[in-house]
Amino acid sequence: MHQAIINNQTHPLSQPILVGVCDTFFLRLLGFMFHSPISIDQGLIINQNNESKIDSAIHMFFVNFDLAIIWIDQLNKVVDTCLARRWHPFYMPNKRAKLILEIHPDHLDQFGIGDQLSIENVKMD
Repeated sequence: MHQAIINNQTHPLSQPILVGVCDTFFLRLLGFMFHSPISIDQGLIINQNNESKIDSAIHMFFVNFDLAIIWIDQLNKVVDTCLARRWHPFYMPNKRAKLILEIHPDHLDQFGIGDQLSIENVKMD
């Protein structure tokens, strides 16, 4: 799994967030299922193949901790956010999204609908 750096260009973060990129079927399916609770500096970004409401819906089965969910469109704009509770069956954004950012709940208030994000892949040497 490669990594990416997330920053909020509308409301700059005190420190960018380094996340793992889930861009294969298996990584998207697994997400944070069966994972131990994450630290404040951990997260995932799930890259869907297209922009959709239903394809960007998530579940929290087998996730034993809460997550901040940030849905992002193909232009890297935030289209919706929520606090996803552990073991909750279903969350879907109000608008179509291509990317799903799953991060520590403490970051939820740092993202708002309409915020422009920058997402930079980390080059592995």
